[in-house]
Amino acid sequence: MKIIMLGAPGAGKGTYAKEITQKYSIPAISTGDILRENVKNGTELGKKAKGFMDAGALVPDELVCDIVVDRLQKDDCKNGYILDGFPRTIPQAEELKKALENQGAAIDFAIDIEMPDEAIIERMSGRRVCKGCGATYHVVNIPPKKEGICDECGSEIILRADDAPETVKKRLGVYHEETAPLIEYYKKEGILHEIDGTLGLEGCINAICDVLESK
Repeated sequence: MKIIMLGAPGAGKGTYAKEITQKYSIPAISTGDILRENVKNGTELGKKAKGFMDAGALVPDELVCDIVVDRLQKDDCKNGYILDGFPRTIPQAEELKKALENQGAAIDFAIDIEMPDEAIIERMSGRRVCKGCGATYHVVNIPPKKEGICDECGSEIILRADDAPETVKKRLGVYHEETAPLIEYYKKEGILHEIDGTLGLEGCINAICDVLESK
């Protein structure tokens, strides 16, 4: 069960990946996390990536793919995995396909969480984060007991700059330009499954599980 999660920022990919991880006991792999881990641990791949990062350059697609594929060799991936945040572009998708083919493997499912931009902007601009412990809230869906104060530690909760409507609109613009073409790519590969992101947490999880259990 090798899965790629697609969808705009704020569509809920990370949340659904976590639920799938718990249900099927397969790891959710974040590219950012494993890149930082390799750099921190001073691995050969991490040293190469650090050279680009220190120079203020983007880590090349081939190297990012090598780091991802290296992570996929670990024991916890033998029954499958979820890739969240990779690939982001068509060249990355092609690199990943080539690397997996060399190992006689392939992605089974590309799950695309479809959600209108307006709904994402509304969802993210309502999100609040605790300055103290990092607990997350939503002004409508998960409000704190006392307005502006964290239930867990009593610190102030704030709207992060990343979640401000103007920032979200910019991030969505980048997504539509760079990452959305992957939807067409995986449709041609015959493994794309579109999920209605407005169904809510339970509805989306049920729809994803239906797809994963259909093969």
